[in-house]
Amino acid sequence: MSTVIPADANPAAGATVVITHRVRENKQTEYERWLEEIAPLCKASPGHLDWHIVRPIPGLTGTFTIIIRFNTETHLREWMESPTRARLIEKVRPLLMTDDDFFISSGLDFWFTPAGAKAKVPVRWKQYLVTWSAIYPLALCVPLVVTPILQDISIPDNRLITTLVVTGVIVFLMVYVVMPRYTRVVQRWLFR
Repeated sequence: MSTVIPADANPAAGATVVITHRVRENKQTEYERWLEEIAPLCKASPGHLDWHIVRPIPGLTGTFTIIIRFNTETHLREWMESPTRARLIEKVRPLLMTDDDFFISSGLDFWFTPAGAKAKVPVRWKQYLVTWSAIYPLALCVPLVVTPILQDISIPDNRLITTLVVTGVIVFLMVYVVMPRYTRVVQRWLFR
């Protein structure tokens, strides 16, 4: 079963899919081999940006979560609906306890497992603390770098322009640099 957010009006907004697979007991090794087969094909697809696997934590969860980002929702949907992926999903079905479950989004919610997925979802207060602790240092440091650059390129000292550029840089760093790595670092605490 899949949960899909309607296509965004902006085709260049980028998109993320969160796939959850509950693997049968004693089938993890075979599933890992399957991941080694599908990953290079996905990564070679047009528009592919990023691929992360959150493996099960023994005794806590038995779910593999795969987070894949593409530059456009169109490219993501092309991969998700491709005959290659369909063939490989059929191949892995005997290893799964449930169906191929995925959630497509073009928003910020890819940082955490979506509520529609079968994977364990971190509590909201932990999501809040992780997001806040990532934004706080960026909010302190980014203006110290951006403001002198704007002055060097002769952009007038205007609070609206500076705030626009600073927030743009912070959001870019959060989406593409900080959160994908940070959530991996704190995943044990996040999902405890």
